[in-house]
Amino acid sequence: MLQESPYQNFIGGRFADTGDDAIDVFNPATQERLESVPDSSADTVDRAVHAARTAQADWERLPPIARARHLRAISAKLRENVDELAKIISREQGKILPLAQVEVEFTADYIDYMAEWARRIEGEVISSDRPGESIFLHRKAIGVVAGIIPWNFPLFLIARKMAPALVTGNTIVVKSSEETPLNAFAFSKLVAETDLPPGVFNHISGTGSGPGAALSRHPDVDLISFTGSVETGLRIMQAAAANLTRVNLELGGKAPAIVLADADLGLAAKAVYDSRMTNTGQLCNCAERVYVERRIADEFVDRLAQLMRDTRYGDPLSNEDLDMGPLVNEVGLKKVAGMVERAKGDGATVVVGGGPADVPRGHHYQPTILTDCRADMEIMRKEIFGPVLPIQAVDSVDEAIALANDSEYGLTSSIFTNDLSTAMRATRELRFGETYINREHFEAMQGFHAGRRKSGIGGADGKHGLYEYTETQIVYMQHG
Repeated sequence: MLQESPYQNFIGGRFADTGDDAIDVFNPATQERLESVPDSSADTVDRAVHAARTAQADWERLPPIARARHLRAISAKLRENVDELAKIISREQGKILPLAQVEVEFTADYIDYMAEWARRIEGEVISSDRPGESIFLHRKAIGVVAGIIPWNFPLFLIARKMAPALVTGNTIVVKSSEETPLNAFAFSKLVAETDLPPGVFNHISGTGSGPGAALSRHPDVDLISFTGSVETGLRIMQAAAANLTRVNLELGGKAPAIVLADADLGLAAKAVYDSRMTNTGQLCNCAERVYVERRIADEFVDRLAQLMRDTRYGDPLSNEDLDMGPLVNEVGLKKVAGMVERAKGDGATVVVGGGPADVPRGHHYQPTILTDCRADMEIMRKEIFGPVLPIQAVDSVDEAIALANDSEYGLTSSIFTNDLSTAMRATRELRFGETYINREHFEAMQGFHAGRRKSGIGGADGKHGLYEYTETQIVYMQHG
């Protein structure tokens, strides 16, 4: 069994009772209390960072291919435990079971992908102005990484931070979300079953205001990699500034989807639906607002509304044949409900849904479409993070692109059109880190997932994400 109580932090290669206070973990689909986990103290954070620092130099001395072998041992353990890990994720986060299984499998694939970079980490040879001199650029580990994990894809985000950090020679302290820590304890148990050197990977649990803040201001942390809200990202930056600690921040999104009159409306409706409803809309790259050309708006909304009406939702572990689970907690439910009510008060029209779901227990909200939305409405400007899609009709692609760019966020975007020139124009003019054309919002591990403006600093995935975990050293060698 991967779930074992009492839960203990994983520090320096072993599980330890750190004597910290406890916080409760709940099932969002049933509101059942699941377990209690440590709310790690500043002393516990010190222990974890010290373990990572102690292990880092020897870990970096290993050839990258040797580090990669350790990563592959971890991914193999994940594949041996897909079903149990998926049930843990579903129970504590509310994700439907098929998506939880995909998360586990994708996590294993991601670790293997990053391990493949072991033989591909490259420096440069640079021309010198001086005779008899060579200039070399080396990429080296930064040191100790703090990985602060969100609750929406909690297992995958461990790998997204750990795998590139470890293959480039860093060590890491992971702080799991207080909403979804149980999968991280299970992951740590699998790590403990491998021969990964002690201190290379460490896991602590607790709140953002407790161990999260302590990691952010810790003088012996060299890089903080965080995924979560803009507000928390700002606090992390402020704390990190005292030590000039580097930050890598993936923050909020308000992704626009543009649907033009020449689009395949069946494809567009299904892709926008998938882009909104994955993980109950609790995903930073989800389609958060739609701009549809007025002449086809009614037909597009009708197609999308039918998909929303057909959505099956409830407790993912009681019924595996579902499209959507609950929101993660009561705070999220109240936020979504409040935004919809204010939108209705501002003149939005409810086409489907429009309120909390009639489910006996849990934090469930109905799949919802709002039309007659305007650019000045809160629901078109602020992140919803739930199964609600506001739609605004537009008269041209020019208007759609201008409205899409009028945002404090800049993570993902999409456009649906069968005109190649229009698609290429959109890639030039949309000011977002990612643009999807005629497909749903979901990035590839070999791409580069990075936002602009308040959507973050730095990025993840692919070669460019790997190099976020390195620093450069220039060597000037006079040899003749």
